[in-house]
Parts: sequence; C-alpha cells; structure tokens
Amino acid sequence: MARVWIADAMSARALAVFREHGIEVDYRPGLSEGEKLAIVGAYDGIVVRSSTQLKGELLDAAKRVQVIGRAGIGVDNIDVEACSRRGIVVMNTPLGNTITTAELAIAHIVAAARMIPQACASTKAGKWEKSRFMGKELTGKKAGVIGAGNIGSIVCERLKGLHLSVYVYDPFISDERAEAMGITKVGSVEELASMVDVLTIHVPLLKSTRHLINADVLASMKKGAILVNCARGGIVDEQALYEACKSGHLFAACLDVFEQEPARQNPLFELDNVICTPHIGASTEEAQENVAVQVAEQMANYLLRGIISNAVNVPSLTEEEQRLLAPYMLLCERMGQFLGQTMRPGYSRVKVTFEGQAAKLNRKVLINTLLSGLLSQSFEEVNVVNAAMLARDRGMEIIEKATDRSGSFATLIRFEVEGDEGHRCVSGTLFDGQRPRLVSFDTCEVEIAPTGNLIYLHNEDRPGVIAAVGSILAEAGINIGDFRLGRREDTKRAVALVHVDTAPDQRVLDELAELPSMLMVRYAELGAM
Repeated sequence: MARVWIADAMSARALAVFREHGIEVDYRPGLSEGEKLAIVGAYDGIVVRSSTQLKGELLDAAKRVQVIGRAGIGVDNIDVEACSRRGIVVMNTPLGNTITTAELAIAHIVAAARMIPQACASTKAGKWEKSRFMGKELTGKKAGVIGAGNIGSIVCERLKGLHLSVYVYDPFISDERAEAMGITKVGSVEELASMVDVLTIHVPLLKSTRHLINADVLASMKKGAILVNCARGGIVDEQALYEACKSGHLFAACLDVFEQEPARQNPLFELDNVICTPHIGASTEEAQENVAVQVAEQMANYLLRGIISNAVNVPSLTEEEQRLLAPYMLLCERMGQFLGQTMRPGYSRVKVTFEGQAAKLNRKVLINTLLSGLLSQSFEEVNVVNAAMLARDRGMEIIEKATDRSGSFATLIRFEVEGDEGHRCVSGTLFDGQRPRLVSFDTCEVEIAPTGNLIYLHNEDRPGVIAAVGSILAEAGINIGDFRLGRREDTKRAVALVHVDTAPDQRVLDELAELPSMLMVRYAELGAM
C-alpha cells in the first residue's frame, strides 16, 4: 500500500481523498527538522504547502518518495531540479486559488475607491469624519489589467460586472480572444497605464517583469488613479510607488505582495493612501479546500495508475519513449525558443507538421515541448505538461498534421506560428538521429545548429550586406562563429543566421536594423548542446 505524509497544515478533505483511494496517509504538520528527518524515508509521497522545505538533507533522506504535491502554485520550497534528477514527480495545483485571488484584487479596488480601511480605522477611533472620506465611483471608469491568464481573465469578468470598461495588456492573448472576452487589447504597459483609472497586475515575476511598474509608468498614470498588485512582489518598484503615493499623484495603491516578505517594515506602511494585506490571495476556506482535494487526487492517480497531472518537471513518458524522444525534445525546445525570441508575442494559431519518422513518435509531448519553448520567455512555470493549457487559455488554436512521407529529410518537424506579427515558420531535423539542426526558415533553406547566441537577419538580397554586418559586429568586438545564408529567389530577399561568441547589446542590434537593405533583425539566446 502506498503511504503519504501531509507535512503542512491543510484541509482535512485531503486525508479523506487519499483514504477513499486506499492510500495510507499520515497528517503530521509542524514537526521539527529532526523529526522530519526521522520519518521522511517511510513515505512514497509528500504533500506540502509553503512551510516545509523539501531541499538538501531532508530531500536526500526521502529515499522512497515518488511524488511530491504542492497544495498551491509556487514550488520555491522544493528543489525541483534535485527531484528531477532523482525521478521524483513534482506536482502543483495551479487552478485551486484563481477565483480567490481574483476576488481579493476586486476587493482591494473597491476598498481603495471608497477608502474603506481608512474610514473603518477612523470610526473605531471614535471619530466621525464623513467629509474626509470622499471616495470615487467605479461605474463608467476605465480599468486596466496587465495579464489576462487564469486569474486576470476572471478579474476582467468581475470588472465588467461592476460596469467598468476593461482594457488589457497581454502579448500572449490574441485579438480574437480579446474580442470574445469583451475587452480591449492595448499594445504596451505604458499605453495602458496612461489611459485607465484603475490598474491591476496579474503576471508572474520574471526577469522581464521585475519593476515592470517603475517611476516612468507611474508618472504616466492619470492623476488620481488606483494601482493594485495581488500578483508578485517585485513587479512594482516600491520606492517609486512610495513617491507617487506620497505626492498624491496616485489616489491609492493596494498591495498584497511585497519585494521582501514577511513585510514587517516598509516605508509604504506610513502612507494613509496605501492599503496592505499580508499575501492573503489564496487565504479562503474554499481555496484551501480546493487545493487540498486537487493535490490529493493528482497524487493518488499517479501512485495508483501512473497518471501525471500538473507536473512542473517531467512529461508523462515511459522509459522507452523518453529514450526515443530525448533528441527530438531538445530539437523542439530550441525551435520553440527560437521563434519565441525572434517573433513578437500575440500568437493566435500554431501548426505543427510531422514528416517521416517524426510522425511515428509521441507527437503530443513534442507539440507541448515546442509550445513550452515558444512561451518560455513570458511564463515562469511553463513546461511540457502545462504549455498547451497556457496556449489554449490565451485563445491559441493548435493544429497538428502528420505524414509518413518524407522529403529531403528522413525525419522533419515544421513549426508554424501566426499572430499579430504575421506568419513565421521554422523546420528542424536530426542528423544521425541525434544531432538537432534547424534547416529552414519560412520558405528559405538555411541549416544551423540551434545553440548559443544567434542573430537572425532578413534583408533585401543586394551586394554589401554581409560586409556591412561583419563590420558592425567587428567594431563592437563581437566574433562570428558561424554565418549561414539562404536566398529567396522569388522575392529577391535573403536570410542569414549568425552565431556570435558574445551576446550583442541593443545598440548593436539597432545598428544592424538601420542598414539600408535590412528588413528585420532579431536575436535569440539558445543553450549549449
């Protein structure tokens, strides 16, 4: 009989679910580190929230563990890489607290507009300051939502219910999806911030979103606007927010998350027009029961039937499938990453064509790997398990085609993406059945290894372009490792793929883009092979 340890406090429904499946479960939260070390080796599965740190010595002692379930989204308290190396499946519950977090954002907006926390504190202090608390009516105002994923899309619906006009910045939501949701898509955070009365954030904290809301964005916001962050600390520059609130430029700011947590001291706490809560986005009875039931069901299905759901580290593959697919998965990951970095987001449709030997493989895993690479620039937790779900949540149509026939290559995968920037396509194959190669871009045949620092050029096919490109890179001290060319005879245009030893900065890319015959310059960073 499989045995599971629930290591952190959570709803009793988790115990009931495990027992209904015939799994032995021990509910033992709050143990000391020594006590945890003494018992962890007896379990096949461990359930945690955020308190127990499954890392280092404790994880090393979990010799029998097959699966770890996180009742929630974030897995910062789990050494996922170490789990992957040891074959431990790590699962989370990404949908259990979406409604709860969305509702908290709405609550913050209403509380800020009517100054409810300040009025409550004043009244309890024995004052009766009706004239002091002159709030704002929300009906008819404009609301801006940054990120229209699982939580953001619910926030949009709730805001529409309060009769606000809703505008969204999300590069990964197509125009068709925005129209179906009844919202208006805008092209940048700056544009969104400048036009709305309420701005609420619902994106993950990534390198690209750290301090996304900075001094310039805050200055561009309407005087008297409201800012809400119930997503992740660090997305908002708190020092810049302090200045914007203290000066009165913003009517109010509402924060459930902070750059440093626990946030016991913060200059923002000094300001009357800043509403703060201690990261309670998922703190409702319903949400906690939802994630408890969800994680128990997922772990039971895996322990009893080998079914993997919401895994953050591994696809559902047999050992033989893994062996066959490994080089194809690397190829697909790099193809997706290449298009994800050289084509601007706003994707509406992807089409994957498998030819020859590739058509006989586990195509679902390969499609998810392509999507994972494509979306990896903007989603912290995208992987081969959840990539298709994230794509469909943003209205992306996924088309698959397979044929046993092969052309120039015995095996070929073609990845086409349509979106706001038009249509792009990259094709790849394996040399000797193991070595990934990119072999065409759109309709142009160019072969190169998908690795390292790669500059993609699209230009008019005229004399002097190669020399001009080489000159700019040489002046910047950037060495060229490989330079591959292809021509489109029907259009008198050409493409080039340039491997460089060091990453070019934006100035170099801008110089390349300003060349008279240059039509497009893009850059991709791909890992080592």
